[in-house]
Amino acid sequence: MNRQPRRLANDCFAALDTLMPHAQAMALLKERIRPVVDTEEVALEEALGRILAEDVIAPRDIPAFDNAAMDGFAVRHADLSPDDETALPVSMTVFAGDVPRPLPPGTAARIFTGAPMPQGADTCVMQEDVEYDEAAKMARFPAGIPEGINVRPAGEDQARGKAVVQAGWRLRAPELAAIASTGQARVRVFKPLTVALMSSGDEIIRPGTPWHEGAIYDANAYILRGALAGLGVRIIDFGVLPDERDAIEQAYAKAAEEADVIITSAGASQGEADYMAETVARMGQLHAWKLAIKPGKPIGFGQIGDTVFLGLPGNPVAAFVTFLIYGWPLLNTLAGHVWQEPRRIVLPAGFTMKKRKQGRREFLRGWLETTADGQTVVRRFPKDGSGLISSAVAATGLIELTEDMPAVNEGDSVRFIPFGAFGIPPK
Repeated sequence: MNRQPRRLANDCFAALDTLMPHAQAMALLKERIRPVVDTEEVALEEALGRILAEDVIAPRDIPAFDNAAMDGFAVRHADLSPDDETALPVSMTVFAGDVPRPLPPGTAARIFTGAPMPQGADTCVMQEDVEYDEAAKMARFPAGIPEGINVRPAGEDQARGKAVVQAGWRLRAPELAAIASTGQARVRVFKPLTVALMSSGDEIIRPGTPWHEGAIYDANAYILRGALAGLGVRIIDFGVLPDERDAIEQAYAKAAEEADVIITSAGASQGEADYMAETVARMGQLHAWKLAIKPGKPIGFGQIGDTVFLGLPGNPVAAFVTFLIYGWPLLNTLAGHVWQEPRRIVLPAGFTMKKRKQGRREFLRGWLETTADGQTVVRRFPKDGSGLISSAVAATGLIELTEDMPAVNEGDSVRFIPFGAFGIPPK
């Protein structure tokens, strides 16, 4: 794999060795992170889900000419009486794709949806409002027709020279349609970010392996793969690494050659056999962020050469939540997307927390529910344990409690972040 030139400073993840508030952590990431992948040109039909690397500029007005918004009759508004019925001869018929001649004064043109308005015509009267004698080629218009109705003016959608789609945004179906409307068949996009995914621990085994006493099946790899799916990244699965320095170092060295980002879960504590973070520090740069959040206070950010390292907590829900809140915007930006945090929905709480520890940001697992009186409220999973995968299964999003909330009473306003904001499809 051809590695890109260094684009992130060695100390871009450096932070104060204190308990860092959530807002400060997000501000540091936003300030210091930028794309690390190269670009390529692809056919428009292959660009769905890719991140645009260059603005697409309208080469002409879109639409390029005034056109009829519906089937009807094109006229000069000055030829219509504001107070009485007006009868005009029909001098031409204009279909979509035609290049019509100018409209003779005192006449009307039979016109169809999308057809160019003849020069001189400024109003399109829908056919249902017109009495048309086809044999006599005469059209009768009611009094009081507003000027300019049912006409789509040139440049109404996009003006020539303006950006139809801006760089840094993921291309969805609407963006592809907007680009297609310019006639452009190819676009420059960022290459997919490559992520090396690793689990660690002698006790960790993958599903399909016979269980033995003391073993724990690797849920983290699967919850993280699912969370990564919405980012359109390429995943290299390094499997489960043993608690051995040499094996971890070899895996890191290989990942640093092949991937843009290394993501690990667990193995970052101070235990005697936890070598994941220690090895990163020895091979490159490691900054352990102690965040004032729940779940998942310790997170590791660093680099091995040009490859970014993200060390997540070991408990599955803590790994999942911290990835969504911090890893998702981080990877999205590294992949070329403009910095984007998920939008919060403010809704009444359908639960009570009589007392909570202030000074930290808390992310509960929850879902939306409609009450008997038709109100939408936020419900929470009754248990908070960061190892309870059942809480993530039950949830459709995260309930965000800010640092200054001493308690939550039913009906209080709380912030809810749907999983869909992270590209995770609904149930």
